[in-house]
Amino acid sequence: MGVSMATARAWVERWERQQERYAVDREERFTVIADVVEHTTAGRTRPLLLDLGCGPGSLAARLAGRFPHAEVVAADMDPLLLELGRTHHADAARYVDTVIGEEGWTDALGLERPLDAAVSTTALHYLPEQALLRTYRSLASLLRPGGVLVNGDHFPPGAARCADLTAHVGRRRSERTGGLARAREDWRTWWDAAARDPELADLLDERRRRQAVHAGNGCDERVTMHRHTDLLRRAGFAHVVPVWQFGDSAVLVAVMDGARAVPAPVGA
Repeated sequence: MGVSMATARAWVERWERQQERYAVDREERFTVIADVVEHTTAGRTRPLLLDLGCGPGSLAARLAGRFPHAEVVAADMDPLLLELGRTHHADAARYVDTVIGEEGWTDALGLERPLDAAVSTTALHYLPEQALLRTYRSLASLLRPGGVLVNGDHFPPGAARCADLTAHVGRRRSERTGGLARAREDWRTWWDAAARDPELADLLDERRRRQAVHAGNGCDERVTMHRHTDLLRRAGFAHVVPVWQFGDSAVLVAVMDGARAVPAPVGA
């Protein structure tokens, strides 16, 4: 079910453009995430980084470019996006097929030492709260003391009126910086176009099969930043802080402190 280099490049480039529609100052957000990783891994000769919900390797490739001596593990469950990443960004990461948030999902990562950082961008918002808490607890047990979880995503305020305001501010920012103008196709039209490419047919069939198996696992709850912070602290992270925000697009950092966390019972 592999794809050619040319096909992977074309679809990844289209993916990059359409994602600008959804992430305010997307490139700046990637840079801020890398800044946090830089601060966390200063002085470490071969930091170990995990990219959660890596898609076609957008963040993994940027991290590999900035930290050429790092070991990057990139995890996702989407067979098409993983294959695009493996082909187009082959040297950026070791790509792992796993369902983030399910019981035992970290076993597939094959980690032989503690993580220095786990990062994610626009990927964890689809997890329901219990799966989020389970994911955060798993990561707390994998990170070294002083390691970080860095999540760049949309974190809406709890109040609907405030959510409308932050969304408007983000949209206006995208208009000023040209993000919306460059993103001529959206997420749905990208997938519709991919469905017409015969080279992707087998991967799309496998994607549909997996979606049927895992239907109901995601809910796109748009969990607020306050709620994420609460879940992270319950999972064992000592410190949680937003380090960058524009509208409802933010980078939230959770820091491990002391000994590696021992996950508490799920009902705690």
